[in-house]
Amino acid sequence: MNYLSPKEIAAEFCHTGSYKADMPLRKFTVLAFLGGAFIALGGLLSVMVAGGMPEVYASNPGFVKFVAGAMFPVGLIMVTVAGADLFTSDCAYMVFPCSQKHKKITALLKIWIVSYVINFVGTQFVAYFMVYKTGVLSSEPWTSYLHHYSEAKVNQDFWTVFWKGIGANWLVCLGTWMGVAGKDIVGKAVGIWLPVMLFVTLGFEHSIANMFFIPAAIYTGADILWSDFVTQNLIPATIGNIIGGAGLVGVVYWYVYSKD
Repeated sequence: MNYLSPKEIAAEFCHTGSYKADMPLRKFTVLAFLGGAFIALGGLLSVMVAGGMPEVYASNPGFVKFVAGAMFPVGLIMVTVAGADLFTSDCAYMVFPCSQKHKKITALLKIWIVSYVINFVGTQFVAYFMVYKTGVLSSEPWTSYLHHYSEAKVNQDFWTVFWKGIGANWLVCLGTWMGVAGKDIVGKAVGIWLPVMLFVTLGFEHSIANMFFIPAAIYTGADILWSDFVTQNLIPATIGNIIGGAGLVGVVYWYVYSKD
């Protein structure tokens, strides 16, 4: 076969999780910065393409959401193929070596915390320097699209964002799982693209992606407070992401394919 079986994927997840835990912190930090930046670049592409279709959106908003979903996965494809680290994928990865008792829970917490913080730095680099400083989204219709898109994200109640966060990282970690299955770049790209396209099209909430979208909107003048971004979106999305990735992918597939 030109792809790995689920049991082989589980073994690869365990190996990768252990490898991340053993990596020198300075190198892991570089990969986490790249992970945040790559996801932000995927987000920027989705805004540039989908945001440039206001007439289509007026008559067929579902198609524009699909276009945004079709563009965004390039970020996770770059994370997987080029090599970078992403907090939301780590939610599933780190479950395997810890559940197999190869690593302690402290290793999982270290990876999650460092990856999350440095992913944020990577997303801000793209949002501030590649978007705000270049002015790439500072003209219409892109500015309005980005602002409306981000304002909608912070104008939801806690539990709505929480459940959308579970859905987002369930699908992102399935994308990572299916990407690991591929033995060539095309197989990896297709495996990642399908679930990630699905989560973006459905409007679910991905904490690292939102670290790009909402700050980019703030930098370009959107009427959004940083405090609203953190309390009304980032916190519930992050909690949901942990449950969706660690629970619905990590724990489930560890139990089925790795637990003796």
